[in-house]
Amino acid sequence: MRLTRVLALGASVLVLVSACSAGGGSSKPTIKVGSDSFYESKLMAEIYAQALEAGGYTVDRTGIGIGSRKVSAPALESGQIDLKPEYIGSGLAYYQPGAQTGDPAANEKALQTVLATKGGGITVLDYSPAADQNAFVVRKETAAQYNLVTLSDAAPVQNQLKWGLATDCKTNPVCAAALKSAYGIDPANITSLAACDTPMAQALVNKTIDVAELCSTQPDIAVNGFVVLTDDKQTQPADNIAPLVRDDLLAKVDKTSFEKILDGVSAKMTTASLTELNKQVAVDQMDIAAVAKAWLKSVGLVSSY
Repeated sequence: MRLTRVLALGASVLVLVSACSAGGGSSKPTIKVGSDSFYESKLMAEIYAQALEAGGYTVDRTGIGIGSRKVSAPALESGQIDLKPEYIGSGLAYYQPGAQTGDPAANEKALQTVLATKGGGITVLDYSPAADQNAFVVRKETAAQYNLVTLSDAAPVQNQLKWGLATDCKTNPVCAAALKSAYGIDPANITSLAACDTPMAQALVNKTIDVAELCSTQPDIAVNGFVVLTDDKQTQPADNIAPLVRDDLLAKVDKTSFEKILDGVSAKMTTASLTELNKQVAVDQMDIAAVAKAWLKSVGLVSSY
């Protein structure tokens, strides 16, 4: 009699567990978070990762810093990663060169249309107020020597300058193609370096290069007194940041609560906040995970976990 009751109880528990496991989102999958290789992208990925962990998810960080967009985009499409931060204007330009605009809402809508057809479907979640455009900068003395205020000013003297451009500049439609078509800039002396990263800024400081492709939120600009050349032909798109998430992952989670976590991060991240966090990482040499955690706590998105 006792054995019968135990067996019956075991069968009931098995049925209950099976029922719970079958429901969408009731069993939380591990989230494979990835990013591009420069520190701001890795920082945003770490912020997403910690916010998800605070929400009870397990995170695989193997893909954080996986490479440039030409590496991270296929990784997302193939399912190698489930989620990555994206700069929506440049992301759109990657898939549809020339479609990018200065309107973040338009960029988000167009990017979503493209990504709905990629890798079984990818969703663009809410974009943040924080925006980070590509910025072409020079040292103060270079600006004074050549009377440089705009990128148009740089065109006539382009071959008197040593250019530091992103490693993917040749294939990036908002880099080489934009500089050449809008400004006629196609310099002979180019050093390829990771854009938006410390080595590019250091090369400018050390005079290895005279023009550097940085990011507008990069603290090196203010710290070193660099001059940002105005993009007077408006070639650079609105690059607000948004998480991209695979649809097959969203089908496995409670979509409403999952998106609420990430949308909450986006709503709190401003350009000023992102610039300050970048300074902590790149200038103050603080650990990315520690910077991410402190910011999440400061804006009330996590307490302790």
